[in-house]
Amino acid sequence: MSYTARDVVPISEARARLTELSDEVVAGAEKLLTKNGAAYVAIIDARKLDYYHALEDEHASLVLLTEAETGLREVLAGQRVSNDELLKALS
Repeated sequence: MSYTARDVVPISEARARLTELSDEVVAGAEKLLTKNGAAYVAIIDARKLDYYHALEDEHASLVLLTEAETGLREVLAGQRVSNDELLKALS
């Protein structure tokens, strides 16, 4: 999603307009708050934040599954070392 000039708000202004900005966010907007002219924080709808967290969890699960699959393929291909060999290699 791209931001319009109306969606970029100095944090000093946001303090006075928090309720108004929150209502706009719930209606579908996202607000980028700036501090000293640079992006600082964003205000997004709580449901969208929940969705982002669910996406992060799903991504983490996919990464773990990919790593497990890679490990199983290596074991099946005989590309593994014993615990003793691993400890020796690490020391």
